[in-house]
Amino acid sequence: MTNSRSKTEEATINLTPMIDVVFLLVIFFLVGSEFSEAESKIPVNVPTAGQMQAITRGPDELIVEIAVDDSVSLNGETMELDPLRTKLNQYHTSYPDVKVIVRGEATGSLQRTVEVLQTVRRSGIQNIGISTKRMIR
Repeated sequence: MTNSRSKTEEATINLTPMIDVVFLLVIFFLVGSEFSEAESKIPVNVPTAGQMQAITRGPDELIVEIAVDDSVSLNGETMELDPLRTKLNQYHTSYPDVKVIVRGEATGSLQRTVEVLQTVRRSGIQNIGISTKRMIR
């Protein structure tokens, strides 16, 4: 049997579509550059902006913890009630919507927890939460 294809065809790549695309891109950029030059000659009064200020994010929830020995800490920093009130007042002045979570020890003094809650309230903060632990039965 003889092969009907005795002659091998040579594979070639047609470059015509690629050349067409390149010419279209060249024309597109030439026309685009002409528009930008024409637009730059049009007199436009551009509005001005005032002083730029950085946007600051408010603090996360502040956590006031009451330990078994009745020591009080704000975000891990141990302090007495008067400095706690001052610090919370500063936070409230800077961020009026600041939220405070009071976390007391289960076996701790209820009186101390009430004192801390009153101190937080006197600092001007209205958004106060009390951290509890869910009982599993």
